[in-house]
Amino acid sequence: MIVILALITVINYGNAQTNAAITSKNGLVSSREKVEMLFPGGKTKALILSFDDGMVADRRLVSLMNEYGLIGTFHLNSNKLGTKDYLTKEEIKVVYKGHEVSAHTVNHPNLPDISRAEVLYEVGEDRRELERLSGNLVRGMAYPFGNYNDSVIEIINGLGIEYARTVKDTYSFGIPDEFLKWNPTIHQFGKAYFTSGNPENDKKELAGFYQVVNHFLKTDSLALLDVWGHSWENDGAGDRWTEMEKFFKMVSGNPDIYYTTQIGLVDYINAFKNLKFSVDKSMVTNLSSINVFIKMKGKAFNIEAGSTRLLY
Repeated sequence: MIVILALITVINYGNAQTNAAITSKNGLVSSREKVEMLFPGGKTKALILSFDDGMVADRRLVSLMNEYGLIGTFHLNSNKLGTKDYLTKEEIKVVYKGHEVSAHTVNHPNLPDISRAEVLYEVGEDRRELERLSGNLVRGMAYPFGNYNDSVIEIINGLGIEYARTVKDTYSFGIPDEFLKWNPTIHQFGKAYFTSGNPENDKKELAGFYQVVNHFLKTDSLALLDVWGHSWENDGAGDRWTEMEKFFKMVSGNPDIYYTTQIGLVDYINAFKNLKFSVDKSMVTNLSSINVFIKMKGKAFNIEAGSTRLLY
């Protein structure tokens, strides 16, 4: 675990410009006023919880998340559903109601090692089957083993995949610049329990994990905490389910946090990026179906879906 004093990688996400209006060569006046993105409700924190595979322990995990009012993204291997230790296909729509169902490939291969045709099948068929089972669009995925290359990215982009999560922990709170190379903040409990029979390391890693969480809860800057893992990990040695509930208690019911899925955040960021400003940035139009919150001159604004409003 990297112990992080400079942990908080935060972003003034958006059209980062400075100072007041300037006159260009053609005589038009353009504003260099900074426009910062805020999360829905004008919040500065967002939480994403994402879990892979779709094994039976998801039943307990989702039930616990529902108890604490948390939502998550669940990346599933459709060909494994109905086999030993995995959820059945029939319960997907019920278990994950209110959560995001996302792809994880049909059979969980290492994508860079297989042919283009196989990647097309693994991702495209997984998406098709999960859409049938969940009754919702599937627009994202998690890479099996976190592995990808440029060819894989090109293929999945052509299959309508809009984000893809890796397993490369950043230990920071930055918003991903490239949605198809989405590195999360931290694995559940850091690297605790990675090595069996090493309680001292488990204790150290757990302390590091909670340090990350506490930094997130205390920061005033725009910050995304993105925690990933597997529900089945909680069935291992030690009282891991108790630790999971402890974590959920820490982050739930916080009025400063925007609780979202991965695709929910993608849609929100895209809506922010698509805001249309007047030359002097005194007026803005939101063409999306999502209310977007921004900050200018130290003041927060709610740009309602489909509206145009004056800022100053």
